[in-house]
Amino acid sequence: MFRRQREFAIKRLSSGGVITNYYCTSACGHCLYGCSPQWKKDYIDRETLGKILQKIKSLGCNSIHVGGGEPFLNPDGLKMVVEVVRSYGVHLEYVETNSSWFNGRGSAIEILSSLRESGLSTLLISMSPFHNEHIPFYRVKGVIEACRETDINIFPWISEFYSEIDAFDDRATHALPEYEEKYGGNYLSRLPSRYWIHFGGRALKTFAEVYGTKNCRDIISANKGGCKELLDVSHFHLDLYGNYIPGLCSGLAIRCDDLGSNLSPEDYPLLTTLYGEGIAGFFDIATTDYGFQPSKDYLSKCDLCFDVRRYLVLEKNVESPELQPKGIYENV
Repeated sequence: MFRRQREFAIKRLSSGGVITNYYCTSACGHCLYGCSPQWKKDYIDRETLGKILQKIKSLGCNSIHVGGGEPFLNPDGLKMVVEVVRSYGVHLEYVETNSSWFNGRGSAIEILSSLRESGLSTLLISMSPFHNEHIPFYRVKGVIEACRETDINIFPWISEFYSEIDAFDDRATHALPEYEEKYGGNYLSRLPSRYWIHFGGRALKTFAEVYGTKNCRDIISANKGGCKELLDVSHFHLDLYGNYIPGLCSGLAIRCDDLGSNLSPEDYPLLTTLYGEGIAGFFDIATTDYGFQPSKDYLSKCDLCFDVRRYLVLEKNVESPELQPKGIYENV
């Protein structure tokens, strides 16, 4: 399928998290993993979580965060996650939430109190214009207040947006053009300088429309050499299916069991091609062996890579453990 390349390995993990589910109430325009209501309502199970925790500890990581999707869409499942993480002696830094589950003070306090007893100490509460397109801000305010009443620390991500969002009707959602009308036409283009956004997933399309695109050949010419960012472990993720996402490249996967070992070209032909030859080698194989033809210009090499991979999965029906989960390609 792909040319043989030198081996590479993920030998140590620094800081990262576990994705409990891809199912979400929202389909945010910056979402790296294409989370949405269209995903299956799968949730991480105890066995998979245990394998993940054992593996990351063996590779030097003793703390994680938990995110999704929206983890609170399965409160019982989330409670299990908090308890299991604690039982393995791994520090739970925080759980992420978009607050869409808030249905009133009483129920929120009940859910958070139960999680507090299980070991949850900090909640990362997402607040951004992207989230406000789908979630009325009163829900965010409600979760903040419930955290205060249950003695759970609040990690607002990010607090800088609070006043800007709160200037609108908090009982309604507000599209990004409303923010541009109120705060200036360059509002969206300024967001990445204020808010950590990884340019993958839906962010590729969102910001291609803002920053413009380049011809495929120009991108390839400007990106010689292998994709060494596949080895980045500074903010890693493993998902509910036991997939490690190398370099936060959503839709690429390394099996959890293979972390710590050399990844051979025979077992990981796609990833070793990207690691050894980068987008140029990957593009060459996709065009020669699979008939891929660019249908547009691209924001970056990552945009081109994702479009090639989506073509392989959805158009050519390539089934590979390296191109997982399929839902990424269906929902971005």
